[in-house]
Amino acid sequence: MTPQDLEVQEKKTQPEEQAEKTETGRYFVPQTDIHESTDALFVAMDMPGVGKDSVDIQVEKNVLTITGNIDFSKYEDLKPIYTEYSVGHYTRSFTLSSEIDKNNISAKMADGVLALHLPKIKEAAAKKIEVQ
Repeated sequence: MTPQDLEVQEKKTQPEEQAEKTETGRYFVPQTDIHESTDALFVAMDMPGVGKDSVDIQVEKNVLTITGNIDFSKYEDLKPIYTEYSVGHYTRSFTLSSEIDKNNISAKMADGVLALHLPKIKEAAAKKIEVQ
């Protein structure tokens, strides 16, 4: 573990000009890990405080958009003495390549982490060519 791993990471705020929102509140860019296998991409997004019923995932024109909304009523009566954590909604978009099977994307939410499985279309999967 390096010293930078232990530093407090500031949340990145979604730029105002990127998209207009119909709900008030700040939007943050969730920290995300992406892993690739021969037949799929796996995406893990940190969205603490977001329940599975508060996540909206859409694919439109090859753009995958994920939005997670926070229930602010849980935080109304809190009067923190010190805080390192800002509360707000989450949003992030990705442009998908033609290799992704957009009709078979799946998602699971557990413990504030959204896990997405983006399978590749069969033709895009890597294959080994046997030499004879």
